[in-house]
Amino acid sequence: MSMLVDERDNAPNGRAPSHAPDVLEAKRRELRERGVAYCLSAYVDVHGVPKAKAVPIEHFGQMMKGSELFTGAAIDGLGQGPSDDELSAWPDLDAITVLPWEPTVAWAPGVLHYHGEPYAMDSRGILQRQTARAAERGLRFNLGIETEFFLVRRENGTVVPANPKDVIARAAYDITGLLENLGFMDQLVRYMNELGWDVHSFDHEDANSQFELDFSYTEAVRMSDRFTLWRLMTKLLAREHGFEATFMPKPYADRTGSGGHFNMSMADLESGENLFHDPKDPRGAGVTKLAYQFIAGVLRHAPAICAVTGPTVNSYKRLIKSGSMTGFTWAPVFISYGANNRTHMLRVPGGGGRVESRAVDISCNPYLAAAMLLAAGLEGIENELDPGDPIGLNMYEQSDEQLRELGVRTLPRTLLEAVEAFDADPLSEQVMGPELKRAFVELKSEEWWSYHNTVSEWEHDRYLEFF
Repeated sequence: MSMLVDERDNAPNGRAPSHAPDVLEAKRRELRERGVAYCLSAYVDVHGVPKAKAVPIEHFGQMMKGSELFTGAAIDGLGQGPSDDELSAWPDLDAITVLPWEPTVAWAPGVLHYHGEPYAMDSRGILQRQTARAAERGLRFNLGIETEFFLVRRENGTVVPANPKDVIARAAYDITGLLENLGFMDQLVRYMNELGWDVHSFDHEDANSQFELDFSYTEAVRMSDRFTLWRLMTKLLAREHGFEATFMPKPYADRTGSGGHFNMSMADLESGENLFHDPKDPRGAGVTKLAYQFIAGVLRHAPAICAVTGPTVNSYKRLIKSGSMTGFTWAPVFISYGANNRTHMLRVPGGGGRVESRAVDISCNPYLAAAMLLAAGLEGIENELDPGDPIGLNMYEQSDEQLRELGVRTLPRTLLEAVEAFDADPLSEQVMGPELKRAFVELKSEEWWSYHNTVSEWEHDRYLEFF
């Protein structure tokens, strides 16, 4: 069965990208002058976890021509067996990044190829194919990701907040908890700014030892690259400080979870003008007809999208009405949208000009999540769909009867429900192709049943002596 793609990105005639020898040599010299000794020829697996081989800088030219081979059978979601030829990684020359915490190493993300052609099951390539679709319409898909995470440690086999003094019930914007972790946060922010990511702010979030950083948006593939590197950087830096940064969406049952909200907009490919911004919007949200069409497409495919924006068993312990110490989880439950209203899946923040998906959590593969959201939004644009007027209600307070009257459905309640919706929606195969779609469904179904078939301590406590 062919694993090759039909659409070709960043490569003449659909082949692997090529660069003039003098261009590659100039880049190698630049990196070497900056002190780089090794390059990581990198890609991500289906979970969004980066994988790589380290290549001495002397072999930079060969690396850029796909010299580094990977056995796909060893990696989740690449659809290979032990008898298949290796995959080769072809780094993106413009995405090479010197690691600020380890400046002798440069990260070189790229796209996997098979026999010289883009490999259909590569996550980055899947997003590139959707951004190419947008570009055909003169659109650039811009993306910003709000990064939330917990700092934790283990104490007598139990996961607890990294800061033992961080115990208050309503910890949002807590100054004490923020300043007590300023050494770590300051170092992380300085690294992000050295990379040119332009951190706007950071704060203590709603749960204990939970934090959020906001930084500038950029084109979707570049933002997905940044998010992937950000998780790696945050994880390694936390370990240097003696604790763990976790991107598990909800490590505590009685605290809020970590979102990874996607803030999305379309810009004119030539001028850069924001095509989602309309201060005279008659519906009052501050967005254009194009944005409303995008919203309608996302809402149409929301259950399937949820499988990639909330890709773990644990994700659905975040997507509940209540259960946090502040009364609400701040996570969406309903397939609906509003203006500056955080009780919907989709929100148009104050000032308009962008659409926020609050159903995304911090564990997502950003390339696959962005690809599904973009494809759904493009379908809405191409079919000129209309989502109706924004709903100005607190959705958590609506009864089942009121929700039915509004025509509002709920998001999947478990990973199994989300995977079943993903499997049933034709959009999934259109975006991921038949091979990756099948692999994703199998992998996530196995994850669900492994969880479901595990007898938990809760069950022992509930049933062992009950009858």
